Amino acid sequence: MRAPTGIQYDLTVQTARGTAHAVVTEVAAGLRVYSVNGIDLVETFPEAAQPPMAAGIVLVPWPNRIRDGKWTQNDVTRQLALTEPARHNAIHGLLRFTSYREVSRQGDSVTLAATVFPQSGYPFHLNTEVSYALTPNGLNVTHRLTNVGTDAAPVAVGAHPYLKIGDVPTGDLMVRVDAATHIDVDDRLNPTGETPVDGTRFDLRGGVVVGELDLDDGFGGVGLAGSSSGTPGEHSLTATDGRSVTLWGDENMRYVQVFTPRVFPVRTGATEPLRGQAIAIEPMTAPADAFNTGAGLHWLQPGEEWIVRWGIRHAGFDSPSQP
Repeated sequence: MRAPTGIQYDLTVQTARGTAHAVVTEVAAGLRVYSVNGIDLVETFPEAAQPPMAAGIVLVPWPNRIRDGKWTQNDVTRQLALTEPARHNAIHGLLRFTSYREVSRQGDSVTLAATVFPQSGYPFHLNTEVSYALTPNGLNVTHRLTNVGTDAAPVAVGAHPYLKIGDVPTGDLMVRVDAATHIDVDDRLNPTGETPVDGTRFDLRGGVVVGELDLDDGFGGVGLAGSSSGTPGEHSLTATDGRSVTLWGDENMRYVQVFTPRVFPVRTGATEPLRGQAIAIEPMTAPADAFNTGAGLHWLQPGEEWIVRWGIRHAGFDSPSQP
């Protein structure tokens, strides 16, 4: 039976640290597997399953939510489909269930493409590509958006990886998030303001144990000078033995969503998935409701191309860990 996420693009590269392996899916151009030396660095899921909690998918032409699925352009109100009906929002863009087509493929990389056609609530025409490339030190991801329509189009880009160090319970890992502000939200998780994280429980720059967190929160000010998390624009998970996995973004990725569900299907049991702590660290070029607030929103002109990059880097995986 064909996987519900379509073709599985299997990528492998041999490095000084051992074998790096990734699987990218045809549907949503999602990252289903990424491991080094046999240690999973993202939450995976069975080939026969759909991505749980949006694991690994690409978020285009907006990440996160749009309040009521409505936004206004030049006094014209546009209505998107309410894909988060419980909260009456439009969530995670328009390509979540779209089949991407192969553009190019090598043993260690793949480029996939999908088109955003004009539709209700988004009357714009985009060509999109996403490339995944394994390297000796990590996984590089490149998004390329081109406006093939006749009008300027509002766009934002995000991704939804759940990071982990596979042989350590995620709740025991230390997370650091290089973000200077917190996106305050209402009970539907739509923005109401933005405040500095200094002196609050949302200041994750110095490191917090994942198991102490209960978040589905957006952050801004990513990569500002003076970050205490290390290199600006990087977010990391670290084990007590020093191994780490780091998510980085280019200058476009000035926002990040941190989601710490305690009911993620961490592995499949005999009768049903066993659930536990996970953490999504989602790089975004814009926060929730950007079509209404304009925060981080990029207006792509006809014929213009926009390139956005992020990736995952690892350290300390030179040999398989000991029990």
